[in-house]
Amino acid sequence: MIDPIYSPNPDRYDGLMQYRRSGRSGILMSALSLGFWHNFGSISNFANCKAMMHYAFDHGITCYDFANNYGPTYGTAEETFGRMMDLSFRPYRDEMFITTKAGYDMWPGPYGNWGSRKYLISSLDQSLKRMRLDYVDLFYSHRYDPNTPLEETLQALVDIVRRGKALYVGISRWPLEAAEFAYRYLRERDVPCLCYQGKYNILYQEDDTGGILASATDAGVGYVAFSPLQQGLLTDRYLNGIPQGSRMSRREALTPDDLTPTLLQQIRDLAELAAQRGESLADMALAWCLRRPEVTSVIVGASSVAQLEDDLRVLDSQSFSAEQLDIIEDIIHQK
Repeated sequence: MIDPIYSPNPDRYDGLMQYRRSGRSGILMSALSLGFWHNFGSISNFANCKAMMHYAFDHGITCYDFANNYGPTYGTAEETFGRMMDLSFRPYRDEMFITTKAGYDMWPGPYGNWGSRKYLISSLDQSLKRMRLDYVDLFYSHRYDPNTPLEETLQALVDIVRRGKALYVGISRWPLEAAEFAYRYLRERDVPCLCYQGKYNILYQEDDTGGILASATDAGVGYVAFSPLQQGLLTDRYLNGIPQGSRMSRREALTPDDLTPTLLQQIRDLAELAAQRGESLADMALAWCLRRPEVTSVIVGASSVAQLEDDLRVLDSQSFSAEQLDIIEDIIHQK
């Protein structure tokens, strides 16, 4: 049953969001994508989830990022989205670019992990049921599997598109040599790789320094950045230590040992530069990612509408001077 209360903002495409072309494709992606990793699962308040989704859509965010095991618990982020599709978004399905992934642990036994044909196709079938969709717009191999032939993994992606279960395919966190093999394999079978999804932020630049970003660009593949705020480190949250109730205090992806004296000083120095620019550290961190035209979209996570509102301020951020970029590099390389 459609929610009779929700009526999308009619001005959602009138300059509220930037759209960037993904590689050499026809797809424009919203500069910010909404990620469903931690705050849309079975332990989250559904009314809050729906409010965030409404706010995102009303402000021109068209791209929504899932994986089969997002929650917690596994699968429940997709289930939450499926409920929202039926309540609010079914009439607007064609305005949305919905992505999901498979590659990490999902169900017990030898067929619920990694990159086999059986796992990828079975996982996507399950995801579609949970999301109450006939197809996703983009399906990713979530990680490189060193023990499965690349041809098996990639041919599964080809066949997923040919069977109409996904419109496009991509890869996430694959090493450079394997990624370049994937680009060739998929292109030769007329199912070109649309996106490479990788971790990219001020504190973690390996995809740039290691050639992943340049290789994707050369191959006509878009680049989608996740963890732009390094699990909250690139925000004002930890400037004065570890607050109670934070992800680090709960030891979720981060632990107190991660906040070394050197890292804390780096974060404080970056926050000082952001203040000089007239913005928050989080705003500057998102702007730093989006300063690169090769970056198609940046995935943001949020636990509230207020956080999403803060994230959207990046669209008004000023550009970086050469001096500011040099200062950032000096900060992150200090020992």
